[in-house]
Amino acid sequence: MLAFSAAGLFVGLAVGVTGVGGGSLMTPLLILLFGFSPSAAVGTDLLYAAGTKGFGTWLHGRQQTVDWRVVGLMASGSLPAAVVTILWLHLVGLEPWVEELMTVTLCLAIITTAVLTLLRRHILRYLTRDGTLEESGLPASMHRWREPVTVVGGVVLGALVTLSSVGAGVLGTTLLLLLYPRLAAIRVVGTDIAHAVPLTLVAGLGHLSLGTTDLAVLAFLMLGSLPGIYLGTRLGSRLPDGLLRPIISVLLLVVAVSMLFDSVRTLTAAG
Repeated sequence: MLAFSAAGLFVGLAVGVTGVGGGSLMTPLLILLFGFSPSAAVGTDLLYAAGTKGFGTWLHGRQQTVDWRVVGLMASGSLPAAVVTILWLHLVGLEPWVEELMTVTLCLAIITTAVLTLLRRHILRYLTRDGTLEESGLPASMHRWREPVTVVGGVVLGALVTLSSVGAGVLGTTLLLLLYPRLAAIRVVGTDIAHAVPLTLVAGLGHLSLGTTDLAVLAFLMLGSLPGIYLGTRLGSRLPDGLLRPIISVLLLVVAVSMLFDSVRTLTAAG
C-alpha cells in the first residue's frame, strides 16, 4: 500500500509545481502501474480529486477568488450530465466494450489536456492581443450566448469527467478563459476548482454505487498526495515551470497515445 502513497506523492508534487496532473496523471498510473481496470481507476480517482480540490476550494473561498455565479452555471450542466452518465453505466453494465470506451475517452481527454497545456501561452497571448486580458475575449455580439454556452460546456465536462476522470482542470480553465476573459487569473483558477469539487464528488459517488471505487487505495493516495501538493506548491516558485510543464505534457501525450493504440487494437481484435 505504500506504493499508492508514493504515487500520490508524485502526482501531488506534479500538481503543486506545474498545475498539471490530477486525473490525467493518476488514472493512467492506476491502470498501467497497478493494473486497475479503467472503471476502477476512474472511480477511485474521482473521489481522490474531490478530496484534494475540496481543500483548494476552501482556500480560494476564504480569499474570495471564486465566481459562484459561474460555478452555478457550469454545475447546472455538469451535474445532471454526470448523473445521466452514471445511470447509463448502471443500465448497460461494465461490459468489456464499456471499459474500452472509458479507456478511449480517457486517452482522448488526456491528449486534449496535454495539447491545451502546451498551447497555454499561445492561448493567453491570443486573449491578450489587445493589450490586456480584460480588453479581449468574445465579440460583443456573442456575449448574450455566454451563459448558455457555459451550461453546454458544463454538460460536456460532466459526461467527460464521469467517463474518464479527466477534464475538470485544464479543459474547464480553458473554457473559462475563452468565455470570461475579464475574470482575473486567480478567479479563473478558483472558479474552476470550485466547480470541479461537486462534479467529481457526484461522479465519484456514482462510481461508488457501481462498485468501481477502492476506498483503501483512495486513503493511501490521499496520504501521499496532500503533503506532495504542499511541497510542490513551495517548490513551484524555485523550479522552471516553463520546462517542467512541457515535459509532463509530452509524457502525458506519449502515455495516452500508447494506451489509445492498445485499446483500438483490442477493439479491432474483438470485432
